[in-house]
Amino acid sequence: MADSVAAEEQKFCLREVLDTFKSCLSENKEVYIEHYIAGWRGLVRFLNSLGSVFSFISKDAVNKIQILVNYINGENGSHYATIQSMVKYELENGLVDLNKRGSHPESGCRTLLRLHRALRWLELFLERLRTSTEDSKTSVMCAEAYNESLAQHHPWVVRKAAGMAFCVLPGRPTFFEVMNVGTPEQVVAMLGDALPLISEVYQITEELYSQHNLLQLP
Repeated sequence: MADSVAAEEQKFCLREVLDTFKSCLSENKEVYIEHYIAGWRGLVRFLNSLGSVFSFISKDAVNKIQILVNYINGENGSHYATIQSMVKYELENGLVDLNKRGSHPESGCRTLLRLHRALRWLELFLERLRTSTEDSKTSVMCAEAYNESLAQHHPWVVRKAAGMAFCVLPGRPTFFEVMNVGTPEQVVAMLGDALPLISEVYQITEELYSQHNLLQLP
């Protein structure tokens, strides 16, 4: 019984991710890190529910989530309430390695940047899923999304492994089933609601990082 409850808790639900990203933004469009992390936990469940194909991304995401949780729960946690407050605090206090890896290899800014890049890949992939037809190849959609986003930040060996992994992805119906929403039409409709929210969170973060020259942190 306990196992089935645990399994249920680990089950991905697109609706929960939608609600989480709705909660991400404050009235003045600051991004709450706690809700951002919660959204990512849901996305990790989505990746894990598809087997080991995405483990090279989900394992890294879990690691990055834990680093940010430690900052939120640490003695300077108040500075990690939003992405904006984190960037301001870490830059003002010299806590970011701007040009080469140094004494702050796991700064909040660098850690969140890695999640930010992966979020773009997922956004692009989910958008392709939303607009695809039943016989569209998920392997092609995923590879295209990856090549437009994460690939440029990965070494050749990782890109090669990713390309091979994408080849064994299940079909579109399996992805839609994993989302636990209902019919394919309901999944498409909910993706239509969720993706603009994910995109807005991504764009706000992208502009903030660009403004402070943080998009290429080592």
